[in-house]
Amino acid sequence: MERLNQTSSVSEFILLGLSSRPEDQKPLFILFLIIYLVTITGNLLIILAIHSDSQLQTPMYFFLSFLSFIDICFTTTIVPRMLVNFLSHKIISYAGCLTQMYFIYALGNTDSWLLVVMAFDRYVAICDPFHYVTIMSHHRCVLLVTFSCSLPHLHSLLHTLLLNQVTFCDSNIIHHFLCDFSPLVKLSCSSTFINEIVMIIEGSVFLVTPFLCITFSYIQILLAVLKIPSAAGKRKAFSTCGSHLTVVTLFYGSIFYVYLQPVSTYTVRDHMATIVYTVLTSTLNPFIYSLRNTDLKQGLRKLVVRRKP
Repeated sequence: MERLNQTSSVSEFILLGLSSRPEDQKPLFILFLIIYLVTITGNLLIILAIHSDSQLQTPMYFFLSFLSFIDICFTTTIVPRMLVNFLSHKIISYAGCLTQMYFIYALGNTDSWLLVVMAFDRYVAICDPFHYVTIMSHHRCVLLVTFSCSLPHLHSLLHTLLLNQVTFCDSNIIHHFLCDFSPLVKLSCSSTFINEIVMIIEGSVFLVTPFLCITFSYIQILLAVLKIPSAAGKRKAFSTCGSHLTVVTLFYGSIFYVYLQPVSTYTVRDHMATIVYTVLTSTLNPFIYSLRNTDLKQGLRKLVVRRKP
């Protein structure tokens, strides 16, 4: 990794973080440590509950367990580095910065495609229930998860390699709490035209396509639900999608706010939106999916009872 971008005179970056005020560092450290522990604990409980309860061995929960696993990895890519920054060491190496950006993009987009797969699962369950078992076979579920986990790495590799061609000369201060495309491009002293064009075209397509797939799935679901004669049937159908829609809204709302804008307009105000999709969504997912899901709540209760001495 030391041989990365030998034309650049910058060998390390300084991550300014969320605040430069010394009195803010310890409270922020405590806050994000709690958030991180809650995220890890909540998502681990979801994974353990799903894999220990035979009633939760369905495609929907199979995808949810993978989403929880990716959320743990995604948060671990970001929060531990933030915690170190809050206490003392705000310096990150050039290679470390690009590595962090690579995994943020790879894991964040894996989350995105898993949400698409989960929307497709709900679409089949509601719009074609008689063929659900055939369509959502275990083999097909594994293929969908493999695709969701593999494709984002190509997207991430493309942008990481392109950014490695950019030259950084003077300033190495990143006005952010993580290594991201926009604040890094702002520091460049060479042309970033290719990077920005690729991000606008390929990046936008890669962001918008999953969202459009989810939107199409839910339009079809809405049309199918409206044809259900009983009010109870409609409520049951909507209840199976409510949690997923809440997560989709949080995740894509914050991502679109951050990335679907020119690099030149990127400001410190975008930090809050970045926190939503990188940290808070992963923290809230276990609560969102379990609070309105009777089967998952029962699975969690069984897990807790089973672990009692």
